[in-house]
Amino acid sequence: MAARILVVEDDPDVARLISRILSETGYSISVAAAGAVAEQIAQEDRPDLVIIDLMLPDTDGLSLVREFKTRYDCGIIIVSGKGEAVERIVGLEIGADDYVTKPFEPRELIARVRSVLRRLAPAIPENQSRAAIGSRTGAGKPAQSADAAPVYEFEGWRLDTGSRTLSHSAEPVPLTTGEYQLLVVLLERAGRVLSRDQLLDFTHGDQTPVFDRSIDVQIGRIRTKIESDRVQPQIIKTIRNAGYMLAVPVRRI
Repeated sequence: MAARILVVEDDPDVARLISRILSETGYSISVAAAGAVAEQIAQEDRPDLVIIDLMLPDTDGLSLVREFKTRYDCGIIIVSGKGEAVERIVGLEIGADDYVTKPFEPRELIARVRSVLRRLAPAIPENQSRAAIGSRTGAGKPAQSADAAPVYEFEGWRLDTGSRTLSHSAEPVPLTTGEYQLLVVLLERAGRVLSRDQLLDFTHGDQTPVFDRSIDVQIGRIRTKIESDRVQPQIIKTIRNAGYMLAVPVRRI
């Protein structure tokens, strides 16, 4: 099934350009020229990804980003003529998954859309059929035997890499593919400080490069799921000017 993408853009020429690029790539596209219309479409259609311009006639684009991240389980890419670093940082810190500056190359937009959708795809158990998953989850790799897949236990949590399930007190907690991959990297290197570049290399390899703040976004999502206090996290700690570290004992079974 084609991913559903909502384009929130008040410039009709830009909206048509984005719609044409993504439609030709195989995505299902809806367009809204204002924030209120975008919210109505999102309620009805539940998009997988929303592309938002920051300059909208009826609302501030950053407020719309924040609203969508609160209400909907979707990826968000900001596409804006505002290219200042502070705009990018603010947009990503409030929940956007990526930021593309106008004017942009069509291939760059497609690559970033694919990257965000891939990272947000649900983590699929290795023994589950991948016929309908396609490139969004890295299909094509040989399945690893569940018997050989390690299980990690930490702070009352259990991550089974055979079934790709995270649980606490036997209660499962869903992870996206990107969150799962990042958590495995941290668990395998517990006690080590890892920079954003290292985490990108470990999780993406030579695949499509993404803006390095995407790691911060995924760390924030993982913390929301596993930390008792996200403001003062104890499991995944931020090491100032260095990166992140999984700071609790990990038992590998």
